[in-house]
Amino acid sequence: MLAIIGAVIVLGMVIGGYLMEHGNLALLFQPAELVIIGGAALGAFIISSPMKVIKSVIGGVFKVLGGKAYSKIDYMEVLMMFSEIFAKIRKEGLVSIEADVDDPESSKIFSNYPKFLKNHHALILVTDTLRTVMTTSIAPHELESLIDTEIEALHEEELIPSSAISNIADGMPALGIVAAVLGVVITMQKISEPPEVLGHSIGAALVGTFLGVLLSYGFVGPVGRNLGYLANEEKEYLSVLKTGLVAFVGGAAPQIAVEFARRIIPASVKPPFIEVEEAMREMKK
Repeated sequence: MLAIIGAVIVLGMVIGGYLMEHGNLALLFQPAELVIIGGAALGAFIISSPMKVIKSVIGGVFKVLGGKAYSKIDYMEVLMMFSEIFAKIRKEGLVSIEADVDDPESSKIFSNYPKFLKNHHALILVTDTLRTVMTTSIAPHELESLIDTEIEALHEEELIPSSAISNIADGMPALGIVAAVLGVVITMQKISEPPEVLGHSIGAALVGTFLGVLLSYGFVGPVGRNLGYLANEEKEYLSVLKTGLVAFVGGAAPQIAVEFARRIIPASVKPPFIEVEEAMREMKK
């Protein structure tokens, strides 16, 4: 939603300022320029990207439009889930959660946290880590290193759409020049026409440069940066999961392991200690 609001502001301010100077709005409407710039950018993107990148970029654009971001509620859900899982393990042993880990969708624990259950990467990280702990005698520092490796790999994958879109944005001003040059070529064919015809034709050609720069810095580039921020948020979220799991495997009590996880939650969405403690008490009841 914020992305749409931002796009409206960009268009409104640019067009509004142009009209304030008594510009002719009809002159900015040049479908041919948009076809040249947009079509060339799309073609370049397809040439430079394998199918998996194209699919990830399409998915990334929907993420930006949907305004997906982790909130305080999302982190509270994780902390409560950890509290429940760790308490069960401490009371009944690791074997008690084997069925939950093998089939999370049917698990009584995971089904209490539907938003987490829909987060594929987070769910796999938690269940795979618990399986590893159940089936091996891995040391806490080795487990931390293992999870760090997985998080870094996922982070690099999440950054692919951002990088791909940013590359297209970087090329759009040049594609705008291509459209402008083609407009000048057309203008030269009209060299014998009256000055008002030549002026209109040159103005239309310059719109190509304008559109290339505007699309790059006003729309496509910001989408790429937004995806980069979302990828960093995903990494922060997974790091919270890692911290809680490693702390518990290292011997911390369930409540202490949950506190380890809470401490590294970003400040803007970090739930207060008292709120988490009260929620854990309510859950025990």
